Amino acid sequence: MSPPTEFTELTELTDFPDIRRDDAGTVLISPWIVPDASFQRPAADSVLAEWEHRQRPDAMLSLTAFLSTDGSHVLHYAQWTDDDAHREWGRTRRPAVVGRIDAAIPGIRRPGLVRYRRYRSYVPQRPVGRRPALLVTPAFATAGADAQRALADTVVDLLTREQVPGLLGAHFHLSQDGERVLNVAEWTDTSAWREFVDRGASARLRAAVDALKGVTPAPAVPAEPATATDPGGPEAPQLPAVPRYQLYKSLINIPVRTPTEGT
Repeated sequence: MSPPTEFTELTELTDFPDIRRDDAGTVLISPWIVPDASFQRPAADSVLAEWEHRQRPDAMLSLTAFLSTDGSHVLHYAQWTDDDAHREWGRTRRPAVVGRIDAAIPGIRRPGLVRYRRYRSYVPQRPVGRRPALLVTPAFATAGADAQRALADTVVDLLTREQVPGLLGAHFHLSQDGERVLNVAEWTDTSAWREFVDRGASARLRAAVDALKGVTPAPAVPAEPATATDPGGPEAPQLPAVPRYQLYKSLINIPVRTPTEGT
C-alpha cells in the first residue's frame, strides 16, 4: 500500500465527482443526519477539514459532500481504490476524527456506511454540455447479486431508449452484500427531474422495475431511531424516500489520470 500523503493541500472543487473513474475500486456512501438544516454545512466542513489537515492514504481518491434539499442530512460520497485501505483507516483513525466532530457539533446521527461498487452507468448519447445541479438517489432492496444486476441492466436499457431530457447520468451502485442498489442520478435542475416524474417515462420505468423478481423500492437513507443512542433525545427527522441533493464541496486527493498520463 502506498504511504500516506502528508498534509498537501487537497484540490477543492464545486463540481460533481467523476463517478465513472476507473481506479475507484470501492465507493463508500454515508449519510449524516443533523438536528436541523443549520448544521449541514458545519458538519460537512468538519469532515472535509479533517481530511485536509491530516495524513491521507493514497488509496483515498476523493470525498464529496452533498446537502439534502430538505435540510435533514449530509451525504458523503467517497471513492477509494480498495476496501482494505479504508478499513485500516477506519480502525486506526476514524474514532478520533468522529470524536472531534461530535464534540464540536453534537446531535449528528449516523445510520451507517454502505460499501458499493459502481456497476454501470447511463449517460446521454449526445452530451448536454451542462453541469449537474441536482443529485437524486432512488434506492432498492435486492435479493442477491443477480437481482442487483437485473435491476441495473433493465433501467439502463430503458433510459437509453427514452433519452430523458435533463438526465445527465444515472450511475448504478451495487452494495457488496447484494442487498441494495443505489441509483446516483445527475440532473440539470429540479424542474427537469419534476418533469420526468410527471411524464410517461417515469411510469414505464416503475412498471419495468415492479416486474423484476427480488427487487423492491427502499428508503435511500434508513433513519436511526432516537432510542438507539439517546433515549431522551429528539426524534430523528422524517427523511424522504428518494432524497434530492445539491453539491456542497468535492475534495480530490488523487486526480483522475488521463490516458496520456503514464501507463
